[in-house]
Amino acid sequence: MTATITTAAEQDAVFGGVDSHADTIHVAVITDRGGHVADAEFPTTAAGYAAATAFLNAHGTVMAVGVEGTSSYGLGFTRTARHAGLTVVEVNRPDKAERRRIGKSDPIDAYAAARAALSGRASVIPKDDTVSGIRALHNAARSAVKARTATLNQIAHILITAPDDIRVKYFALRGKTQVDALSRLRPTGDGPRVALLTALKTLARRVQALTAEHDTLTAALDAAATEHNPGLRAAFGVGPDTAAQLLVTAGGNPDRLRTEASFAALCGVAPVPASSGRTNRHRLSRGGDRGANSAFTASPSSACPATPAPANTSPGRPPPDARRKRSSASSSARSPGRSSATSPHRSPSRTSPTFGRHARPRTSP
Repeated sequence: MTATITTAAEQDAVFGGVDSHADTIHVAVITDRGGHVADAEFPTTAAGYAAATAFLNAHGTVMAVGVEGTSSYGLGFTRTARHAGLTVVEVNRPDKAERRRIGKSDPIDAYAAARAALSGRASVIPKDDTVSGIRALHNAARSAVKARTATLNQIAHILITAPDDIRVKYFALRGKTQVDALSRLRPTGDGPRVALLTALKTLARRVQALTAEHDTLTAALDAAATEHNPGLRAAFGVGPDTAAQLLVTAGGNPDRLRTEASFAALCGVAPVPASSGRTNRHRLSRGGDRGANSAFTASPSSACPATPAPANTSPGRPPPDARRKRSSASSSARSPGRSSATSPHRSPSRTSPTFGRHARPRTSP
């Protein structure tokens, strides 16, 4: 452990910053006016996290600690700091222009994180561990689907260049029927033919194993999501995957979702103003959590009785905004349990702006 102290005087109110890595974390302390106090490096172990917390408390009353990577390399320190009663805020990586101007090092990044906590630029509460199990199951299930799709593509490519009798026999089959037939192959013939049939049989059995694995993970995911939030899982059109994605996006922090508008912005489905001069319109958001955005797009909210009917347009060509793909964030929020289910301790605001799947932003006449 190494430490560099630039000011010996103890301060009454200080702010901390942490630059996290796989093996070490660098902690910096500044005054409430931005002056540098001290910085030190600690290992990413339980003892190192405890020493880093003690280092912060030794220089005064810690008002807040800005941490980079609160969901990755900085998660261990975040847990320890919260357990010690410190206020932790999530810090994004430094601005590229500032990094080019002042350079990059662990102390520089740590002091930048502390200044972000001091200025209020970093104010996001880190995600807690209440949905960590759901996140792990969801990632494992998605990787199983991805691997199964890649394996099915390999089977299709091999069959395209296979001998005529094999291609005609198995290429016409589809889905589970094709996989089951290939898994029962008994490779015979010359060397190249045996090798090709062996590859097809192996890939088919891999698909079967990945399918069984995905089914097991989905069942566990369904049970975990239902236990964590029964209202969300019971909402119309919300399956295990959608429920898990929304719970992961919410992060188990109801304070992050104050209104329907903040929930829509977090999911990247809130229309963004794109007006200029006499033009008054909105465009689709390209930010937010894209996984949650995909979950909303895939949910069949248009069949929900609570979803409003499409706006009736004039017989002529509809305006460009009416032809855009509509998100289903707010229509899902109006469905029983969707918005309030992801934030169980808060009821959805009825005064916040709502943009449904078929809602059309106002345009100038």
